[in-house]
Amino acid sequence: MKSPLRMSTALVVPGVLALGLLGACGSNDPVAAPSTGGKVTIEVSIDQGLEQGAIDAFNARVKQFQTANPDITVKSKEYTWTGTTFAAELAGGTLPDVFPIPFTDGRGLIERKQIADLSPLIAKLPYAEKFNPKVAQAGEAADGKMWAIPIAAYGQGLHYNRTLFTQAGLDPDKPPTTWAEVRTDAKAIADKTGQAGYSEMTQSNTGGWILTTLAYANGGRVEAVDGDKVTATIDTPAMKKVLEYLKSLRWDDNSMGANFLYDWGTINQDFAAGKIGMYVSGGGNYGNLFTQNGLKPADYGVTILPLEGSDAGVLGGGTLAAVSAKASPAQQAASVKWIDYYYMQKLANKDAAILDAQTTKDAGQPVGAPQLPVFDRATYDESQTWIKGLINVPIDQMKPFTDGIFDQPLLPEPASSTQKLYAALDPVVQAVLTDKNADVDKLLADAQVTVQSILGKP
Repeated sequence: MKSPLRMSTALVVPGVLALGLLGACGSNDPVAAPSTGGKVTIEVSIDQGLEQGAIDAFNARVKQFQTANPDITVKSKEYTWTGTTFAAELAGGTLPDVFPIPFTDGRGLIERKQIADLSPLIAKLPYAEKFNPKVAQAGEAADGKMWAIPIAAYGQGLHYNRTLFTQAGLDPDKPPTTWAEVRTDAKAIADKTGQAGYSEMTQSNTGGWILTTLAYANGGRVEAVDGDKVTATIDTPAMKKVLEYLKSLRWDDNSMGANFLYDWGTINQDFAAGKIGMYVSGGGNYGNLFTQNGLKPADYGVTILPLEGSDAGVLGGGTLAAVSAKASPAQQAASVKWIDYYYMQKLANKDAAILDAQTTKDAGQPVGAPQLPVFDRATYDESQTWIKGLINVPIDQMKPFTDGIFDQPLLPEPASSTQKLYAALDPVVQAVLTDKNADVDKLLADAQVTVQSILGKP
């Protein structure tokens, strides 16, 4: 759902990821979008709450773009995608011309024509045919034409505070590899530091997002799709196992602190402040933690999720760049040029990658944090060699994640009514963490009915 955005993730972003399906981009050609036909102004999103260094880096990129495209004026607007407010912002016309959305929202917005059809412009991009098809489909209409551009992809990871690990007598270079070890380490952190050993998102659709993530990691699913028929699969042994696990951490171990109403933004704040030992979110979350929440790099560690049970996998997703349906043809053309310049060229063009990395580093911002490739791993690995001398993040502390994520099965977020499904699961997680006598069986039975009503008749 969220991540890598800020939404560059509060986007909880989704979709199917399959790695290694494409050849390298290999193109250094600039975007071949049609002329905007004269001077035009576009409004583009910038994450809310950025520190000044990140704002300076963004503004530097805007200046570079406008120098290369003198007929286009770029204005920025603070905006972060959040599942509970996006529909109202879309209907109210308050979104910028260019804005991020999660993979799971793409097809629905396209079908309802609530974003611009950029397909003629995207088709002219030099890498238009080189997207991983399982990533590209998130921004495609039913006929296969791409309306929105995949700009980032992620797989969930377990973030942990190395300093709290050390204070608790744990080895920060040996993070937990099983859920039993997560529980043991969480209790050690809580007992010896007084901070939450493990915390969980529970509201603004993020409770359902992470509950789904944990179900996947234990071999479960939340819906089954058979043609046009979608069946809820909430009341399952895998989901019960997850809720009983969280209940044990909360009530038996007292390992989860005192805040049980976290969303993506607030859990990032407390983790960066050293109040949380471990939590689950998108593996590429370092940028947000550092630029918007003041994370100390020495505190940070990230590893892969433990996978247990048959058919277990890692929830993966991503972010699309979309353009307002109200944008004029000239603004649409200018917007595609901006998306290509700001988001895509650094992934496919050596000179652009180095320029972006140097500009970002000069502004004191992180360069080289882990992410999953929009194209393929070979392209990603090559791009990392281009910027090797500019990387300024603690990559060795991220190796437990980067060394393992490509070998884990990546699974899509639920394809049908994703955000409504997540919202329906939020109160289930909240109940388990706030009511010691919560009846897990009843919670799951009721959620099964609720989610099925959202999905339609089985």
